[in-house]
Amino acid sequence: MRLKEKNAVVTGAGSGIGRAIAMGFAREGARVVVSDIISERAEETVGMISNLGGEAAAVQEDVTQKDQVDALYAVAIGYYHRIDISVSVPGISTTRNFLDLPEEEWDHVVDTTLKHHYLCGQVVARHMAQQGGGAIIHISSICDQVAQADYPHYVAAKGGVRMLTKAMALDLVKYNIRVNAIAPGLTDTPHTGFMHKKEWAPYRESVLARIPMQRPAQPEDMVGAAVFLASDKEASYITGISLPVDGGYLAI
Repeated sequence: MRLKEKNAVVTGAGSGIGRAIAMGFAREGARVVVSDIISERAEETVGMISNLGGEAAAVQEDVTQKDQVDALYAVAIGYYHRIDISVSVPGISTTRNFLDLPEEEWDHVVDTTLKHHYLCGQVVARHMAQQGGGAIIHISSICDQVAQADYPHYVAAKGGVRMLTKAMALDLVKYNIRVNAIAPGLTDTPHTGFMHKKEWAPYRESVLARIPMQRPAQPEDMVGAAVFLASDKEASYITGISLPVDGGYLAI
């Protein structure tokens, strides 16, 4: 078990990529604090981890609210006394041409998709600095390197995640804290479920046609990268990267 005796916090772990990573960490021996804005989903993930024989606890919180983020990590420290790994997952998008994008929609997408990495990262990094180190992982997107039409707020936020990852890595390296990101390509999650609707079929097919592996990712495809980057042994000399897990999309 590569993460035995490690303590992890995973935000957005009530479904999709966050749930898969939380369960993957548990299979590798980590104790996991599962966070989600919907408490029932967090509890469901904890139940799934318990069925695997793992140890987990659920915390409901909104990652865009600083007081709730502070409370999440305080609860996690109260449970397990230290946090070795922190993974920030949530991100949202809406489809909107730049000329039609209202300010409140920009703020909502950027706060959820970018600001929460700052909020979670700062509070956990302060804790990790005191304890002597740790690993922080952001879930970004291939949109941190390539733009898509009608997603100006989302791609701006994901580009910000990539650069925040680099900046945090430089600021925190002296505290033995590694900061990296995972950049998924098209992934089948509840967040992308709308693409299975008939009217979205042409767009989905156009994206799939560009993926050399000719399929979307599944949430479980992100687990190996997350476990690797969380491992002090396997990724001890890696910080400041955004690792694409995209079926070859960026190779074209």
